[in-house]
Amino acid sequence: MSEKLRVGILGGTGMVGQRFISLLENHPWFEVVTIAASARSAGKTYEEAVGGRWKMDTPMPEAVKKIVVMNVNEVEKVAAGVDFVFSAVDMTKDEIRAIEEAYAKTETPVVSNNSAHRWTPDVPMMIPEINADHAKIIEQQKGRLGTKRGFIAVKPNCSIQSYTPALAAWREFEPYEVVATTYQAISGAGKTFKDWPEMVENIIPYIGGEEEKSEKEPLRVLGTYEDGEIKLAAEPVITCQCIRVPVLNGHTAAVFVKFRKKATKEQLIEKLRSFKGAPQELGLPSAPEHFIQYLEEDNRPQVKLDVDYEKGMGVSIGRLREDTVYDWKFVGLSHNTVRGAAGGAVLCAELLKAQGYIAAKQ
Repeated sequence: MSEKLRVGILGGTGMVGQRFISLLENHPWFEVVTIAASARSAGKTYEEAVGGRWKMDTPMPEAVKKIVVMNVNEVEKVAAGVDFVFSAVDMTKDEIRAIEEAYAKTETPVVSNNSAHRWTPDVPMMIPEINADHAKIIEQQKGRLGTKRGFIAVKPNCSIQSYTPALAAWREFEPYEVVATTYQAISGAGKTFKDWPEMVENIIPYIGGEEEKSEKEPLRVLGTYEDGEIKLAAEPVITCQCIRVPVLNGHTAAVFVKFRKKATKEQLIEKLRSFKGAPQELGLPSAPEHFIQYLEEDNRPQVKLDVDYEKGMGVSIGRLREDTVYDWKFVGLSHNTVRGAAGGAVLCAELLKAQGYIAAKQ
């Protein structure tokens, strides 16, 4: 590719914004040229605006340090210099819905990490390996917005990435009932242990709004695009508990599944290991070579050993065994701020570029 697409990061000073910036360093297709944030950060260099709040393990990329942060609310001004934007703004849901639509209406595609538009009927909510065809709904969205190239696409909640890919891999065995408990890292709340000392040696059995997302969003991802709309999957019915645990990065899930069709352990493992989708077939830059790994050891997956599988873009499954009440049970693990947040959105943008929805502004 001779010229990289120009990218803007909305909400670039927060934890997910920082993760976008670190993942996009030296990206073969995309280059961060604009960073926008709240009015209090506007006018400062990115380095000044972030100050001592850089939360990534890797250093702040040199290429972004001197970028002068723009006011995210100056939509026309920000949109004028970019081909598309990633959204990680920290606002109310109504404000997010409004500002993302405002950017889309400037003919600027928006790939969002936020939850505000996940249930907007004509906005695709994508795990690219599972439902790449949902991008077709963008044409309906453009009609509603009155745009030629502007639209919004979103990625789903971080917690569902640790078990929904397994359900997708096993679709032919017809999973119809699922019980899941997620053990979620503190970075999912945008925190580190320095920010949140109360979480050291502690568990909090409540994450606001998370259980509803974890039960409902997989049904949209596993749904089908038919007759100009995305139809939710009727099954599996999912019930979930979400618990905050003293881990920095990595959401773990303990999952029980009932199937309509019998499967052997060997068949289930083979389906996990061979599962792939459009990102692998298209060779997208951020695509994991192997989306799902199955670990044979009884004590895996572990956050410390497995969270960075495929640079944080892969999913680790282990402890698959028959259950006395359900058919099978397993443990899943995914990186919540890479696959579950910024990395998942970057992969979504790569897919949308490959599909022709994102291109340079003329």
